[in-house]
Amino acid sequence: MERYERREELKENIDYERLRREHPCDDIDDLLELMLDVVCSTAPTIRISGSDVPTEAVKDRFFQLDSGHIQYVIDSLKQTTTKINNIRAYLLTALYNAPVTIGPYYSAAVRHDFG
Repeated sequence: MERYERREELKENIDYERLRREHPCDDIDDLLELMLDVVCSTAPTIRISGSDVPTEAVKDRFFQLDSGHIQYVIDSLKQTTTKINNIRAYLLTALYNAPVTIGPYYSAAVRHDFG
């Protein structure tokens, strides 16, 4: 039951229905399930960018994610041209870092476009 409740909470946080309309492929569902695995984890730590981060810190960050962060991660993934060997680790890191990198990313894009 807790997994179902957490899924619903995450879906609300990320405006799941709107994202699914905008992205008919399974990207949103895949990211949601990955996020759900993290917020339901009982492990003491989760590996993010090669470092073990306390699970509670990762959970807190994942509950901060909204539709803009998910869109940002999807857009970033589409722009990546390098081979990703461990997609799960890559996505965990991208999701974890999204709240602190989204602002600088879009600021840099605006400076580039209007520079």
